[in-house]
Amino acid sequence: MTIRFGVSPIAWINDDMPELGGDTPLESVLADCQAIGFSGVELGGVFPRDPAVLKPLLDRYGLSLVGGWYSGNLLVHSADDEIAALQPHLALLKAMGCSVFIHAETSNAIHGDRSKTLSATPRLDAEGWKEFGARLTKVADYIASQGLKFAYHHHLGTVVERPEDLEAFLANTGPSVGLTVDTGHAALGGLDPVQVIRSYPHRVAHVHCKDIRSEVFHKVVSRGGGSFLEGVLAGMFTVPGDGYLDYAAVMQALAEINYSGWIIVEAEQDPAIANPRQYGEMGLATLKKEAAAAGLRAA
Repeated sequence: MTIRFGVSPIAWINDDMPELGGDTPLESVLADCQAIGFSGVELGGVFPRDPAVLKPLLDRYGLSLVGGWYSGNLLVHSADDEIAALQPHLALLKAMGCSVFIHAETSNAIHGDRSKTLSATPRLDAEGWKEFGARLTKVADYIASQGLKFAYHHHLGTVVERPEDLEAFLANTGPSVGLTVDTGHAALGGLDPVQVIRSYPHRVAHVHCKDIRSEVFHKVVSRGGGSFLEGVLAGMFTVPGDGYLDYAAVMQALAEINYSGWIIVEAEQDPAIANPRQYGEMGLATLKKEAAAAGLRAA
């Protein structure tokens, strides 16, 4: 049972809101990641997509590429069309030696639109779930045939957000469709991340660890229904060790299912308010402490 700790660059440069750190040089981000002690980093919007450029850049800082978010469109594309569209992303991941393909449905998602409140999060009916699940499974089967784990990212403002969404998602997809368990999105979507890990061990393909400030979230959504990005700006997310989630329980649950793979520190915050290096150090220290106590062995 071996884990590796990585980080998302969103704490330094937020792709959804370029005004948050958009002028930060990539080399500065990578230098911070190395200094903090992370083994890997996920893709961000400013990363070069040519492996001949990206690999030596990451090697310079002793970092592996973990993978990175892929915006799917399976509610409007056939599975074959989606497979064709994802080829450049897949080729990059394979060239960089990645083990996981992180996918999220974004064709009707509202998390990137400040004008849309979270109450407008899209929902699927029974027939919609059946069709979506079949397409996801076909794509995930293909990704597995290419040697990577398919890790679907549930997310506020998307079709997989609430407990009932996750139930329908799991009921309508095959075993090749794994999950990126995101602790923060789970908690604010009404899911218990510990219970998700324990209930669906064979679906846990990747782990994102962010903490929450629930009082901020409830304040944002209570005033007529705020948007996801308003919640981010208000500070509803933070790193492990700075919020309300019990990371001892999360790491224990991962140990119980013999999880082996990446654990990513991720927190959408304003870098001008929450210094990414300082918060990254806090998040990694928290996870290392609780992982060691749970018996998880870091590579």
